[in-house]
Amino acid sequence: MGGDEAPGTTVAGAVQAARESGIGVVLVGDQAAIEAELARHGPTPAGLEIAHAAATIEMDESPGAALLRKRDSSIMVAMNLVKEGAACGVVSAGNSGAVTGAAVLRLGMLPQVERPAIATVFPSRRSGVVVLDVGATVDCRPEHLVDFAHLGATYAKSLLAVENPRVGLLSIGEEPSKGNALVKKAHALLKQSSLHFIGNIEGKELARGDVDVVVCDGFAGNILLKSVEGFAELFLSMLRERIGSGLRSSLGGWLLRPALKRMVGQLDYATYGGALLAGVNGIVVIGHGRSTAAAVANAIRVASDLARHRVVEELTTCFSQLDTAAMSAAAATDVSTC
Repeated sequence: MGGDEAPGTTVAGAVQAARESGIGVVLVGDQAAIEAELARHGPTPAGLEIAHAAATIEMDESPGAALLRKRDSSIMVAMNLVKEGAACGVVSAGNSGAVTGAAVLRLGMLPQVERPAIATVFPSRRSGVVVLDVGATVDCRPEHLVDFAHLGATYAKSLLAVENPRVGLLSIGEEPSKGNALVKKAHALLKQSSLHFIGNIEGKELARGDVDVVVCDGFAGNILLKSVEGFAELFLSMLRERIGSGLRSSLGGWLLRPALKRMVGQLDYATYGGALLAGVNGIVVIGHGRSTAAAVANAIRVASDLARHRVVEELTTCFSQLDTAAMSAAAATDVSTC
């Protein structure tokens, strides 16, 4: 029921994912509304089910108050399905604050992780770049950014098949002395970590492909995300205008059409579908509020891939090992002090 055009685009995306990828999907929300939308798509694909939810949290509602007041909302019912083992992940294009709150309340956090982070994949010259946090935790401590770096590195290993992800810290300059107090302290901690930390990076370096994971607080990350989306849309609209502006441009556009189509696909948020809510004890993929059916279908595929790669188990193991290493270091310090 979440998203600007829900439940129409959500149902259409679920049908597409079920038919093309054979993924089992449970559509959670108002049963009558969902059935009406399903009827528009012909025979219901195998593996597509409905779980009724009496309430919906709207995009403009306060997440905290809505979650307390609407315990039977579609997002809470969906989280319960994962908690009970009836589903392996949640996909939502609804109120992202409500999705995050519901995930923390019903699924809980991974061991040793204090705050969740939204991890999304940005296009680059070489491959994708995992950027987090892009909106879940606005006010961070340096330790949170270290957690985000471990979450992002594990995500890059599991989904992007990067063996030893290079981790960068978003700042206003490459030097360790650049940045605010949060960035400077986080830099010192990341330098001491077991991660392949390459230091501070500026925003322009994301597109070069010289880094695999970029960490920042949710405030800066959300501004970065929205800015990149805005300029990508501007570039694509200007490109379409120029191609159709005359005979010569139209002919050139026709010749370049295959290459341009690939480029548009790389810049279109629908290609990536959704962003992982990293740090919670379950798979939660957050889609754009204005997600198209294609974006919803791709978000469902992302959730399915994350489940297949057992990314939650990988993250749990990662932080368990970090905790063991920290205790060992503390014990060694105690022994040497005695």
